[in-house]
Amino acid sequence: MEHDASLPRLNGALLPSTRSTLGAPEYDRSALTPSIVHIGVGGFHRAHLATYVDELCRAGNTDWAILGSGVLAGDSAMADALLPQDGLFTVIERGASMSTATIIGSMVGYIHGHPDHAGLVDAIAAPTTQIVSLTVTEGGYPIDDATGAFDADSPNASSTSAFAIIAAGLANRMRNGGGPITIMSCDNIMSNGNATRTATMGLVDTIGTELASWVADNVSFPNSMVDRITPATADTDREWLAENYDLVDAWPVVCEPFRQWVIEDNFAGARLPLEELDVIVTTEVAPYEHMKLQLLNAGHSCLAYAAALLDIEFVHDAMADEDVRSFVRAFLDNEAKTSLAPVPGLDIDDYIETLIDRFSNPQIRDQVSRLCQDGSGKLPKFLLPTMRTHVAGGGPLDLGALLLATWCQYLAGTSDAGLAIDIAADPLVDTGAALAAASTDNPAAFLQFAQVFGDDLPANDRFATAFASALESLRILGVRSAIRNATGEIGVATNGGTEE
Repeated sequence: MEHDASLPRLNGALLPSTRSTLGAPEYDRSALTPSIVHIGVGGFHRAHLATYVDELCRAGNTDWAILGSGVLAGDSAMADALLPQDGLFTVIERGASMSTATIIGSMVGYIHGHPDHAGLVDAIAAPTTQIVSLTVTEGGYPIDDATGAFDADSPNASSTSAFAIIAAGLANRMRNGGGPITIMSCDNIMSNGNATRTATMGLVDTIGTELASWVADNVSFPNSMVDRITPATADTDREWLAENYDLVDAWPVVCEPFRQWVIEDNFAGARLPLEELDVIVTTEVAPYEHMKLQLLNAGHSCLAYAAALLDIEFVHDAMADEDVRSFVRAFLDNEAKTSLAPVPGLDIDDYIETLIDRFSNPQIRDQVSRLCQDGSGKLPKFLLPTMRTHVAGGGPLDLGALLLATWCQYLAGTSDAGLAIDIAADPLVDTGAALAAASTDNPAAFLQFAQVFGDDLPANDRFATAFASALESLRILGVRSAIRNATGEIGVATNGGTEE
């Protein structure tokens, strides 16, 4: 979208004039210490961690601010958006009945670390840096999903990857006599801190044993659970901001009002003052992670591929469709929830009700295509743990199998109406599409997607049979009848999922 030349573009000089309308920060941004280096600035980071830090700054705490960065060639777009705006951006919260917009000032700089990442390495090594945080997506870790081990052959382990840059920064920090530091993942990965440790140590080990020993003594990797629905920014969001506030923001971020952060109290460097934030601090993050990943994230995937096969563009429209809504509700209630252990301080049934409301929010206009991205990276983390629990315990598999079948059919590239599907980004899309095509004659062929299913699930007769049956039902009957059959067999109402 071209900027409206008649309107001013967001920058530091405009902050005094936007405080009454956009809640612009009143704190002195020049006095802030850039103590957090964040790798992978996108919509979620700006709607989540950056908003928390902004609240600390507004409360008068000058010890915490963010130096944003990106390590991919495509991150030049974020640099082009943020640098002329002095790191400022607008968060547009869209509730079911109203929208609000707030300028966030906690990001005080941005480094595009591609192809030259020397500046980012220096920032990690800087004595003022206490935390390196990451949102590099579920597929951005050089880890074998089947074994959980470091994968040296992964493109995410290359010399220009986020984790290689972190390792280089830690090496410089050690040489310079720098203090302890925390590496904090904010990605939707089970045990994301452990995954970050595995990825980081895999690259640290290539540098030497001295660094590995230093990291063991001076670096922590807290696990965390993060949550806020953040759709991709559309031109209509920029236009809304310009029309309502007479201001141009090259890349505002849109999100729901809800946010959640659960983190392990494990900081090697200075500790974020979490007691001042609406954050759950705990010694055990796993129950919260399981709940969120296997309900919200798997619920999103349940919705996404079925909706894509029905040519539905937006998430709220999918939730207004009785068949899709009943499928999501049935999966959450009957398979995802029943695989979970109790979560301290939270009621899982209430959480599911909240999810249904959040998915149905018509103002978010979250794109189904966004939820379809990176299925090969998401489903092993979000869905298959539920299915493995039920395989081991003799629990229900049919709805999870139908979810997998909708993904397979999605990768085949044609919707129920015979329209071509524009397959969303996925690093293994070619492999998935080829196996989806092969499954036309032999459903079991799709289960040879080893990077997703590993060896155990395809070898389990009950799992393989459930998948083959779901795929056959989907292809013979179509999405709607397949859903109605699957939900009808377990006695789930199809009146929009509003059964009491």
